[in-house]
Amino acid sequence: MTTPDPRQLSIHDFTYPLPPERIAPEPLPDRAASRLLLSRHGQLFDKQFRDLPGELPPGALLIFNDTRVVRARLLARRPTGGQVELFCLEPVAPHRSLELALQQTGHCTWRCLVGNGRRWKEGPVTLEFTTSEGLTATLTAVRQTQEAGTALIDFRWEPAELPFAEVLRTAGHLPLPPYIDRPDTAADAVRYQTVYAATEGAVAAPTAGLHFTPEILAELREKGFEIGHVTLHVGAGTFQPVKADRMAEHPMHTEPILVTAALLRQLLAHRPRPVIAVGTTSLRTLETLYWLGVGLLKKEAGSNAELLVTQWQPHEWAEAAASITPETALTTLLQHLEKIGTDTLEARTQLLIAPGYRFRLVNGLITNFHQPESTLLLLVAALLGPSWRVVYEHALAHGYRFLSYGDSSLLLP
Repeated sequence: MTTPDPRQLSIHDFTYPLPPERIAPEPLPDRAASRLLLSRHGQLFDKQFRDLPGELPPGALLIFNDTRVVRARLLARRPTGGQVELFCLEPVAPHRSLELALQQTGHCTWRCLVGNGRRWKEGPVTLEFTTSEGLTATLTAVRQTQEAGTALIDFRWEPAELPFAEVLRTAGHLPLPPYIDRPDTAADAVRYQTVYAATEGAVAAPTAGLHFTPEILAELREKGFEIGHVTLHVGAGTFQPVKADRMAEHPMHTEPILVTAALLRQLLAHRPRPVIAVGTTSLRTLETLYWLGVGLLKKEAGSNAELLVTQWQPHEWAEAAASITPETALTTLLQHLEKIGTDTLEARTQLLIAPGYRFRLVNGLITNFHQPESTLLLLVAALLGPSWRVVYEHALAHGYRFLSYGDSSLLLP
């Protein structure tokens, strides 16, 4: 059987009617009160999210993305008083490493989306704020260059000893998705984070995890399920619409991932029992691990090269990877970490998962309901096959809430 070429797919074949009133504008008061649509071997069941521990495959390992959303939207003022919105996407200088960039003091340069920027011709815009210790502080932003819909923004602030993470925490706003058309609130500061969020760096929440409570996590452990964590810092590209007629013309966004050697060993020890990804970001991270291992085996990435999985790598390497097992790929990654003397794998992924993709590490997915004609919906279609449409038609017909603050699903193909 010939594997379809994902580059020839048309995103217009992955759409459905989503009425605006079905998009959840607010979270439910209780995280676990969300509904859960269970798709098990093609059969559908309507559940509550708190039923999840009783519906998972026995002996499953659940993998969570522990990224933490940063308050990446800064609302500055021009000298004339007009507002300019700066949405911080990624650091550029003096550090490209997100962790180091957030620790940077005094000044830094980031790539940003600029809102209401047409009236900002030149010169600085400023933002006054109060630090967590009650000090009055000032942030100044100057636009350096404009390119491809984004701008390089030079930030400077006083007191200069503040790390940029503190600037964002106290001066910034949560970057709610564009389809939630309202200002962020104090409630969002809690509810647009998972209860296990740990590592700052995302500009969008891994929303599948928003339904979990400490009680559900404790119940999972009591029932004998294993839990592991990876980090993928979700970028604004997750909301990037697919405008190309064919996926070959769509540039997939790239996101940084962090995975510990302990997690790699946990995955190896768990095989061949089922692995359930909590969210599309966890799933992409897990599948990226396999292709990183394949890349090392192919000598395409040496110890000094950046570890990166590109958009079409699985399709291009399918023949070479046919004889490489997940166990071999994970072991190769562990050996690589040992060779370079670190316990943490730092890499980037541009992986686009579309119908025709063969999953190597993941057996199931917990996820919300995604936008029509999105790369996230392509991923779901890759996991479920054509029955993705049956799942979404059922959710629409039975009153499920959609997108980031909406209901959940457990997909067991």
